[in-house]
Amino acid sequence: VVGEKFVQAVNTCLQKGLPLICFSTSGGARMQEALVSLMQMAKTSAALEKMREQGLPYISVLVDPVYGGVSASLAMLGDINIAEPNALVGFTGPDVIRQTVRVKLPEGFQRSEFLLEHGAIDMIVHRRDMRDRIASILGKLMHFRNRTAVPDSAAKLDESTNPTEPASPADPA
Repeated sequence: VVGEKFVQAVNTCLQKGLPLICFSTSGGARMQEALVSLMQMAKTSAALEKMREQGLPYISVLVDPVYGGVSASLAMLGDINIAEPNALVGFTGPDVIRQTVRVKLPEGFQRSEFLLEHGAIDMIVHRRDMRDRIASILGKLMHFRNRTAVPDSAAKLDESTNPTEPASPADPA
């Protein structure tokens, strides 16, 4: 259900030319959702690729905890990935990983601070500052997007210009 609603939100943004902001928190998929849940990862990732193709920003905000398929898809695919302080982020919990790999893991390796230090997220923002920070980021991203858009009329070559010859300097009259 969440994956389908996310794709609907992406489609709305695509139709209206809007950026998308998603706040994610998840404990992972329930066992009875297995295949359906797995397919949502692919659907949400494909939908976000369409956003990228249209140059529309996607900001992902990670709220403690973010586990499972959400962390392996829509939560970590933002153009900007923001996490709250001390947020736990990973595909599975630290106990499961420890039992599987049987090695001592770095302290706090799934905390947002560790992820920031290792380049997995872009910034950590406290919830009280989130609105202003996102507004600032979107202002810059959308301003840049709007300034670099090429109008259809400017994209067409002037028929009087031969594109294979260098342009001549303007007539100083």
